[in-house]
Amino acid sequence: MTTTAVFTEIGYEVSDGVATVTLDRPDRLNAFTTAMGRELVAAFDRTDADDAVRVVVLTGAGRAFCAGADLGGGAATFDDSAAGADGTIDGIPRDVGGIVVLRIAASRKPVIAAVNGVAAGVGATMTLPADIRIAADGARFGFVFARRGIAPDGASSWFLPRIVGISRAMEWVTTGRVFGADEALAGGLVSRVVPTGELSEAVRGVAAEIVEHTSPVSVALTRRMLWSMLDAPSPWDAHRLDTRVISALGRGPDAAEGVTSFLEKRPPHFTARLEDYLGLVPGWPEPPDDVVPGGPGTDA
Repeated sequence: MTTTAVFTEIGYEVSDGVATVTLDRPDRLNAFTTAMGRELVAAFDRTDADDAVRVVVLTGAGRAFCAGADLGGGAATFDDSAAGADGTIDGIPRDVGGIVVLRIAASRKPVIAAVNGVAAGVGATMTLPADIRIAADGARFGFVFARRGIAPDGASSWFLPRIVGISRAMEWVTTGRVFGADEALAGGLVSRVVPTGELSEAVRGVAAEIVEHTSPVSVALTRRMLWSMLDAPSPWDAHRLDTRVISALGRGPDAAEGVTSFLEKRPPHFTARLEDYLGLVPGWPEPPDDVVPGGPGTDA
């Protein structure tokens, strides 16, 4: 069964347990706008609420993933003096790219970024909270902010060094140069590069592995565990959390089904409800007290 939702700047479709969210301004190389940001937040709200969705795929329409911010506003593109509709942090209008990135980071479902073409500026930082990034061989990446006289957006000063290391991150953000998929693979920004014509099939293959063989509860909690432990001061913190989660899941129906289906050599049928286990792992990333709601995603 396939379901769709109507947005103006993104596409949204659910089929076989996979929600595909497509940046859909191909005539502008899917350049990012505030409206697109709000629709992306709404889309991830929708995937979290839909039990039929097991995996979210984020990609772009046409020949680009996202060429960055829409610069149609000219010299005032990045002037936030008239902003504020999407809330504030520390009394300052929030970075809309950061609102989107933090909403993706908080997703209850695993996220795969299928980078089908150029991903520059916010188009690059938007992929960072994805759990898996797979690129077409023609994809190009650019953390171009310094070349536009601004600073990196989308909380990328936190995400990027953790993903690729500080030295590689500094090279990319200080030069602002655009680089190819092979360099992204060598630097650990993506896990796989495939021929452009095979990108959809490769991403669908990974998504199908998750949908068909894993417990939704196990995947959701594991996602939170791994991301939240990136800043843990000691492996003892991870051991404490692991013990709590394993103990609770081990007494639940999905653990019994996982073992039984393996022994009976049949596909598993997992039935546990995520809502019954969410309290085991703190929400991540938790917003600080100085975030003032003002629009979609401000309380994500």
